[in-house]
Amino acid sequence: MTVTIIGLGLIGGSLALSLRQHGLAQHLIGVESSAAHARRALELGLVDEIEPDLAAAVRRADLVVVAVPVDAMVAVLPPVLDLIGPRQVVIDVGSTKQALLAAVAGHSRRGRFVAVHPMAGTEHSGPEAAVSGLFEGKTVVLCDAEHSDADAVLTVERLFQALPMRLLYLNGADHDVHTAYVSHISHITSFALALTVLEKEKEEQRIFDLASGGFESTVRLAKSAPATWVPIFRQNRLNVLDVLDEHLHQLQHLRELLASEDYDGLAEQIRQANHIRKILP
Repeated sequence: MTVTIIGLGLIGGSLALSLRQHGLAQHLIGVESSAAHARRALELGLVDEIEPDLAAAVRRADLVVVAVPVDAMVAVLPPVLDLIGPRQVVIDVGSTKQALLAAVAGHSRRGRFVAVHPMAGTEHSGPEAAVSGLFEGKTVVLCDAEHSDADAVLTVERLFQALPMRLLYLNGADHDVHTAYVSHISHITSFALALTVLEKEKEEQRIFDLASGGFESTVRLAKSAPATWVPIFRQNRLNVLDVLDEHLHQLQHLRELLASEDYDGLAEQIRQANHIRKILP
């Protein structure tokens, strides 16, 4: 199978490595707007070639993967669908879905598109961030699969099962709600924590010297690129605002318990939070 990957950052590059590792792609074509990233992707062996002509790259592929930031996806995906034939398959790997699905809802090739979200990643970006085995054992969400052709869905299911990943099916609206709860809020909270520490602790060396594993793991996501996350927050703004309001409510409640020296109440809130251990052992 020939696979064209548009966007060779963390997810696009990692997918290229996984497809090669599992023998799922005989030839990998990259499309990359950054000349530096294109050169680096070739140096790292993420793809076999860089094709500067998007139309040629799309027409040569059995499978096309759109792996650019989500704002760019809305602009890129319809022209890609314009270029494909009746047996080609197109997927995206974006973290938001409603705007993207709306952009292609009436397209004549909509059936050849399968909207997917591999629930995997790191805080790093660019071709150097590509990780072999990033997707193993993780979940991939297929959104609005009933609007895609059955053979296209089957191709995508078999591909991700071979990586191997678990399959989950959601509609686009539910996907955006739930990713706001379990992914997007984690990032915006991490950004806020990093800003808090940088504001209160002026000595960078002191942060480095005293930071423990707990702080490092909590603030790790604050290293994520704004070029990735501002578009996600923009597209999923209402859902992120909803979960952020609840998060601020919980923080305020914990603050009130601490301010009033209600340590029994604080202990009860921590015990309730500990319930997450039953869900995420």
